[in-house]
Amino acid sequence: PNQWPENPQEYKELMEEYIKLCTDLSRNILRGISLALGGSPYEFEGKMAGDPFWIVRILGYPGVNQQNHIGCGAHTDYGLLTLVNQDDDKTALQVRNLGGDWISAVPIPGSFVCNIGDMLKILSNGVYESTLHRVINNSPRYRVCVAFFYETNFDAVVEPLDICKHKYPAEKGSQVFKRAVYGEHLVSKVQTNFAV
Repeated sequence: PNQWPENPQEYKELMEEYIKLCTDLSRNILRGISLALGGSPYEFEGKMAGDPFWIVRILGYPGVNQQNHIGCGAHTDYGLLTLVNQDDDKTALQVRNLGGDWISAVPIPGSFVCNIGDMLKILSNGVYESTLHRVINNSPRYRVCVAFFYETNFDAVVEPLDICKHKYPAEKGSQVFKRAVYGEHLVSKVQTNFAV
């Protein structure tokens, strides 16, 4: 079970509501992606993500000074997609475009940045690319963002959807990506990312 701080008193209720809203939004985004790929709106539900694994991280980055250059190095996210809610007045998140250039994801008040994760790349047979991104806080002020990671079911076997094997192959009729078990993928990525 989650551990909740006692202060502020409403924190648990607010976060539970936020998580519910982000889960609903993520599910709706994936329904749109399913339709865009030519499938039913429910391709990512049931055994795939009917009981999605999710993670919320509230991330703080100290303001930059001569002794402090904290950020987050270039990486992709593990799951289906990530909703990033960032400070409206500090640009720190950067994504790499198809040309290989880093571009700033300038905050737009009232909106999220949506990063595509590794599992959606596999499911779409590479139609959707995992978003390579990093954080460089150049502001002298503290920066906060809330990242909601929407994943498949923990035990889901992830492989290209049938519609993507035939409609969007790298070579006609080919499956570009091998299957992965999401939980195993998550554990291996965490062990790699946080190894000492």
